Amino acid sequence: MIRREGDRIHINLSDGGEVSARALILAVGVNYRRLEVEEIEDLVGAGVFYGGPASEAPTTVDEDVHVVGGANSAGQAALNLAEYARRVTLVVRADSLEKGMSHYLVRQLEATPNVEVRLGTEVVGGSAGDDGWLQSLALRSGAGETETVPSDGLFLMIGAEPNTGWLPGGCALGDGGFIRTGAEAEVNGDWPLERSPLSLETSMPGVFAAGDVRHGSMNRVASAVGEGSIAIRLVHELLAAEESQSRDLV
Repeated sequence: MIRREGDRIHINLSDGGEVSARALILAVGVNYRRLEVEEIEDLVGAGVFYGGPASEAPTTVDEDVHVVGGANSAGQAALNLAEYARRVTLVVRADSLEKGMSHYLVRQLEATPNVEVRLGTEVVGGSAGDDGWLQSLALRSGAGETETVPSDGLFLMIGAEPNTGWLPGGCALGDGGFIRTGAEAEVNGDWPLERSPLSLETSMPGVFAAGDVRHGSMNRVASAVGEGSIAIRLVHELLAAEESQSRDLV
């Protein structure tokens, strides 16, 4: 639990102790929903990726890749990959894209010639080549038929749960429980100060969020590291501004 009293942020620890600071950065991440297919889990990082393909997409030129998921994030990932890969196959367990995806994305996918959509299908297995990298997937249709297809990359967009259940109500959350920051922290009057929140600052002044737990994050390691460094810089700016204000009041 965290709370703000005056100009201090107080954090309750699991051992019953408490610490306080003038600023706090939340980088608690998310728990990705797992596919729970042993062969696939063994290849995470070796052709299998949880989350969006922002950093990996440029490496898929002339490759055949697959995306699993039926929501907007999966559709957007497929379109992103289609700008680089030879062929992108979107694997959807539902029997219709419209059940979980915005109409405009469905139309874009249909209009993209190197994107194929396989409805009523699940990934049930996979294998690696001699180099240890993903080389094929086992796809099972709703009728129970299993087919082995070549694949150079698998991007799993089946959702994630942010580790925010322990946060107090004073820290505003967006869709799915992700932390709102910056301009989003002012929505619905959640921001308590006259100044605007800094770009990665939450609705609790002095508390920042970085990485996957933040609403609107890129959900990639490189992006999380970058946001962490930006959050550190913002903390320094905030503390410097507060010290300057204190001197002016003396």
